[in-house]
Amino acid sequence: AMAVYYARTGQHELGRRLATVFTVHNLLFKGLCSLGDAASLGVSLQDLGPEGVEFWGQAAFIKAGLKFAHRVTTVSPTYASEIRTPEFGYGLEGVMSALGERLTGILNGADYERWSPWSDPYLPSRYGHPESSSGTLDDDRWQTALAGKARCKAELQRELGLSPRPRTPLLATISRLTEQKGIDLICALLENELLAGSDFQWVILGRGEAWLEERLRALTTRFPSRLAVRLAFDEALSHRTEGGADFFVMPSRFEPCGLNQLYSMRYGTPPVVRATGGLADTVVDFDARSKSGTGFCFTGYDAPSLAHTIRRALSAYSGDPTSRIDSLSSSS
Repeated sequence: AMAVYYARTGQHELGRRLATVFTVHNLLFKGLCSLGDAASLGVSLQDLGPEGVEFWGQAAFIKAGLKFAHRVTTVSPTYASEIRTPEFGYGLEGVMSALGERLTGILNGADYERWSPWSDPYLPSRYGHPESSSGTLDDDRWQTALAGKARCKAELQRELGLSPRPRTPLLATISRLTEQKGIDLICALLENELLAGSDFQWVILGRGEAWLEERLRALTTRFPSRLAVRLAFDEALSHRTEGGADFFVMPSRFEPCGLNQLYSMRYGTPPVVRATGGLADTVVDFDARSKSGTGFCFTGYDAPSLAHTIRRALSAYSGDPTSRIDSLSSSS
């Protein structure tokens, strides 16, 4: 952000000849410091006010990029719209709205050389085929894909200390353990037994806020046969989890774009997501009548809404076991 400021204000001769683009991933993180520190870094007196980098008595480096870049991009079209509102703008919604057409949302991509089940070195059994991305697999190849995913599921259940139960739906969450990612909703759903009577297992992988980690530890003691929690960042296990799970649960409070829902669709693991930001742009809600869609979506940020959507997913799973890898044919 400060590089943009230096370029536009002529402090570097090269900058005067360059157009600048500033990309925002998450508007929550503003780079706050004192106005005095900003001045010591070369911000002029006139730019230390509200029309410059000042933000509620402090300096916000992010405003230097937003205010002085020729164009601003962010990581999904829906997030580009959301951050113009008080709910998602975090005090900068006026700045974002003032950008007008200078603000563009460009959807994130995923590295499918690292994230494809037919070439993933971390999986105990590779499955699928490059042709699945265009939906042209014949029946034999689909059956082979189903068998490969079933083995990944069984091996993941064993690795995590869950009973290898092939017909029990296995849910997964891989995430920073923060409220932004909706981990508080998952805890509330389990603590209040909002899925009572439903047959499922759940694996959660990640690290984050101590109070959420403690709630998850307590839940594993309460539901040892249903819940496996690994408080770690483990890339190999994250691949095995994407490959072995039946559903990927991502109930974010807000999500600039998200990558795991993209990986999940590639692995035939339909995502259960809150329709916000890039999640709304990438996941098509399942329609039971046409049996179309790539996941299961909800809008309200509350545990009952999440529970209702998971029940929809479990119902689809029990009604048509092959539906859990339908998204292999529609990943892109």
